[in-house]
Amino acid sequence: MANSGIQLLGFSLSLVGVIALIVGTILPQWKMSAYVGDNIITAVAMYQGLWMSCAFQSTGQLQCKIYDSILQLDSALQATRALMIVGIIVSIAGLGVATMGMKCTTCGGNNKVRKSRTAMTGGIILLVGALCAVVACSWFAHNVIRAFYNPYTPVNTKFEFGAAIFIAWGGSFLDVLGGAMLASSCPRSKKPVPKYPAISGVSTRSPPGSTKEYV
Repeated sequence: MANSGIQLLGFSLSLVGVIALIVGTILPQWKMSAYVGDNIITAVAMYQGLWMSCAFQSTGQLQCKIYDSILQLDSALQATRALMIVGIIVSIAGLGVATMGMKCTTCGGNNKVRKSRTAMTGGIILLVGALCAVVACSWFAHNVIRAFYNPYTPVNTKFEFGAAIFIAWGGSFLDVLGGAMLASSCPRSKKPVPKYPAISGVSTRSPPGSTKEYV
């Protein structure tokens, strides 16, 4: 059986990872203005996220605008949105399943084998959710890099990575670590050991022809 300490550590890492995924998905700093070229304008910094775009002025004023129509968005942004939402929902479901299978909880009865299998199932679900988040972040990063090095992209519209994508990346990798620790709760089959092994060389049979009775 897996150690309860490893299960608790895996659950904690997964919980922190899910929180980081939620925070990273909400924040608008998935990509920010890249100050390249000769004409550098630092009065306004542009940020773009999955749900809104923001403009941060040098005076300290921040103005954000939520995307009006989903259908007008880029297909890559829509796919990133969907993958992040699916990853968060699946990870939360994995945390719930893993909670019932952990040794430190009383959910799911006292059957240790069944609880270990439940914790392993929760870890696998967490790995699936983390994989969705990793694919979403990597895909978004690939599009940012491709647009940055595209010679036909205007200099004032080039973007680089923001803080939110690194938070989401970190959360997904924590989710992977926690899910792997919980998935290692797979019970190992053990051969049954007789409770009272027979002692070799000792016979319990009565000698043949012995009809002697004791009172």
